[in-house]
Amino acid sequence: MQLTINGTAHEIEVAGHETLLAVLRDRLSLTGTKLSCGRGECGACTVLIDGDGARRRAVYSCLTLAAACEHATITTIEGIGHGTLHPVQQAFIAHDAVQCGFCTPGQILAAIALIDENPTPTESDVRAAMSGNLCRCGTYPKIVLAVQDAARRLADGV
Repeated sequence: MQLTINGTAHEIEVAGHETLLAVLRDRLSLTGTKLSCGRGECGACTVLIDGDGARRRAVYSCLTLAAACEHATITTIEGIGHGTLHPVQQAFIAHDAVQCGFCTPGQILAAIALIDENPTPTESDVRAAMSGNLCRCGTYPKIVLAVQDAARRLADGV
């Protein structure tokens, strides 16, 4: 099958039970997507998927079968920014919302999906949208500030 990941087509044979997370990390060496709980409870494995007419959305790659992604476009943390930091990454750094960094790729991709859907999220919107992404360090207030700042930067074209 063909998987389009970060704009590159990959011809790959996948087993019916193989998760997108396993393919990304173990077969394509895209290790920015993290394995943590393996049950869709923490968000460390969040990637963006769009395709078949659907808009880009955040999904847990540990729960997504790779075979179900054949006609989708997948974006991992390695695929954003295009050679420079994405505005969401810049905001996370500016607001010290990265701490240990383990959850950061999933947090950033979830934030991008939120801003795509809602370009002016309130604090409540951010908290609700990010609730599926856990942070071991507890930097939630800084993450909320970073997401709202990134939304403003993107709205201003920065």
